[in-house]
Amino acid sequence: MRKRFTISLMVLAAVVTFSFWTLGQTGDRSRAAKAETSAPVDPHDLSGTWVYAERQGGGVRAHGAFSPDVPPMTAWAQARFDAAKPGYGPRAAPGGNDPIGKCDPNGLPRLLLQAAPTEFIQLPGRVVIFYEWSHMWRTIWTDMRQLPQDPDPTWYGYSVGKWDGDTLVVDTIGFNDKTWVDFFGHPHSDEMHFAERYRRVDHDTMQLTMSIDDPKAYTKPWASDTKIYKLNPKAEFRESMCVASEEESFTKRIRDRAAGKSSQ
Repeated sequence: MRKRFTISLMVLAAVVTFSFWTLGQTGDRSRAAKAETSAPVDPHDLSGTWVYAERQGGGVRAHGAFSPDVPPMTAWAQARFDAAKPGYGPRAAPGGNDPIGKCDPNGLPRLLLQAAPTEFIQLPGRVVIFYEWSHMWRTIWTDMRQLPQDPDPTWYGYSVGKWDGDTLVVDTIGFNDKTWVDFFGHPHSDEMHFAERYRRVDHDTMQLTMSIDDPKAYTKPWASDTKIYKLNPKAEFRESMCVASEEESFTKRIRDRAAGKSSQ
């Protein structure tokens, strides 16, 4: 009996010791995490993997609009908007003509409104941004070069950036007119000048505001609301490819049926 009691005391002591050690380790990790997030952050360092989470004063929007305050469109843009048949949202219609439905690139700013990881990599003279969505990447030149005078039209344009205090300001021109601004079907022309302003406000938070200056499509510049990105160092990019055959199957099985219900 005495031997059994002694063994029980030894086991109890071991359990108590392990519990205190575990609590100590957890406390150390918690303190380390708090110290990391509260440590001063270089606002000129945007490196890391970020996820677009919410807009200022609003909830999570996986396919958020550029801004609800759409400026008046020109006749050219209005005709394009009226002809657009989105696959999602309140304007969704079966047999839609959304460009991404046939795996065309999302374009800008639409690519930036996806709730998927985005990785910023800063290199001498440039910032490279990788997007999980469609495995797209962009180069923003920060070597003091100027925007080209007559760029060849492309899906994502030509981007240059510079620091304005603690904000990275990116200007992009040279777009084609084959993409939509958002999933509602708002168009842009090949004259669009697109501007982004990235500001890291603390360790885990980055703000993005954008503007469109496109006199061929809108009667005045169009500014976005504030988009909030959250740092997510544990995010891992999945294989997110747009495959035409899979996209067509998804449209027939899901998108068109959902659009049919929403249009009734």
